Amino acid sequence: MTPLRPRAELATHDVSNQPEPRDALALWDGDAPLRAAVARTAPRAAAPLAAAAATFGAPDFREAARDAERNPPELRPFDRAGRRIDEVAFHPGYHKVMAEGARHGFSAGAWAGADSPLPRGHAAHAAMVYLLSQVEPGACCPLTMTSAAIPPLRAGGAAFETWTKGAMSGVYDPASRPAPEKAGLTIGMAMTEKQGGSDVRANATLAEPDGDDAAILTGHKWFCSAPMCDGFLTLAQEEAGLSCFLVPRWTPDGARNRIEIQRLKDKLGNKANASSEIEYRGAWAQRLGAPGRGIPTIIEMVHHTRLDAAMAPVGLTRRALDEAAWWARGRSAFQKRLIDQPLMESVLGDLALDWIGALALVMRVGQAFDGSSEEDRAFARIAVAIAKYWGNKRAPLAIVEAMECLGGMGYVEDTPMPMLYREAPLNGIWEGSGNVICLDILRALGRDRLAGEVLLAEIAGARGRDARYDAAFEDLAARLVAPPEREARMLAERMAILLQASLLMRFPVVEEGAGAGAGAEGVADAFIATRVAGDWGRSFGTLPQGVDAGALAALI
Repeated sequence: MTPLRPRAELATHDVSNQPEPRDALALWDGDAPLRAAVARTAPRAAAPLAAAAATFGAPDFREAARDAERNPPELRPFDRAGRRIDEVAFHPGYHKVMAEGARHGFSAGAWAGADSPLPRGHAAHAAMVYLLSQVEPGACCPLTMTSAAIPPLRAGGAAFETWTKGAMSGVYDPASRPAPEKAGLTIGMAMTEKQGGSDVRANATLAEPDGDDAAILTGHKWFCSAPMCDGFLTLAQEEAGLSCFLVPRWTPDGARNRIEIQRLKDKLGNKANASSEIEYRGAWAQRLGAPGRGIPTIIEMVHHTRLDAAMAPVGLTRRALDEAAWWARGRSAFQKRLIDQPLMESVLGDLALDWIGALALVMRVGQAFDGSSEEDRAFARIAVAIAKYWGNKRAPLAIVEAMECLGGMGYVEDTPMPMLYREAPLNGIWEGSGNVICLDILRALGRDRLAGEVLLAEIAGARGRDARYDAAFEDLAARLVAPPEREARMLAERMAILLQASLLMRFPVVEEGAGAGAGAEGVADAFIATRVAGDWGRSFGTLPQGVDAGALAALI
């Protein structure tokens, strides 16, 4: 929390030319591009999102988040007598973050759970991911997976009704007990194995029949994020082929399931979250979906986690920019505030273009997730992969540039910058690293004619407004005719940039009536001049002449 009345007159010097201590973060009121995007894609969610932002930005919540990140979870495989318990202990700060995230609708809002304060919708959910990622991204993992597990659980019918209701409850219940005894449930995923990695068809975990739609699993999972979830969607081989199973932490007769946590991963970042390596030693499981149809069943969960993995880097970038701008407004050099120095304006304005473009794109993708037409579904399938790829390639670059704006303080753990930087690569790895995502995009274009059509139609929505943009569109359309695999990354990049440019040209980046200082035309023109037409250097802060960098920086 912000210290009460710290002394600035010290024995050897006075503390001056330092920003004032931060109190509550204005995650909603201080973010005009977010408010504009929500007004366009999820207007009914504005009030509950503002309430969530007030909670997440409050000093006590940020202190809890910091405690959760600074005090990583602890594996407790045995009780003191040597009996296996396979529990993970968390700092109270983690439980506070989880409880508030669930209470505000992170885990159930996309599906309008009975106790969710959010109106049903994925655009609203994406905005929630954006908000919480700015403060404690580690806890987002189990909340994300719980939300993403709801579609396959629903499809499982009456046999999974307890799990569906528990996941949709909007309640975080940290107790370690059987699912029917809990007020709310969290769902994890255990899919990756050592020998296969992204090639899950090579999974070697075996499922032996144990009655109708039940099985006993034996095998190893290299990554099981959030092992304190109440159940896990997992893949295992049975006679019909690779199937999807729900593995509960407790069996139906109330015994601890034979899921043994081998170790917690010592990760670069995401410290509050207990990623783990597990073994199934005869674990009881219930088949979810048809036998041999494990990949199509679990891919529905993966598809929805990708929306969050596309939005999380936008939230991380936004928080880094907010910290950089707060520092630049509170520090002076050479008789001027840093924020008023032309080169600092150029850096912050340039960074703002990445943030605003990425935010507009992922909110549009969330809106497509909410749609019901075949066109909406096709656009969501391909656009979420495009947004995830490009947003995660840009976030580490933007965050380290924002860190540099603070000088030496940006490298000090007293600021959130080191945490944000450690977190920056994560979502580019989870749920498909760069090559996997780009190959998925090529496969979607090759197999699904509608996906390519709706993608080009979305980009074409801004044609005729700027000759530079029109030329880039024609070039992309030509390249999408039988593209070779080696060009997959280049194509994904161009598709992402043109999607962002199209949205910035067509829609305002601030609410109507908020002033024209950073209106849609100025933002879109600067974005096209740099990202589309290439009148740009190879680092941030190289905006061309004519771009109003100050107006862009003012949006941060």
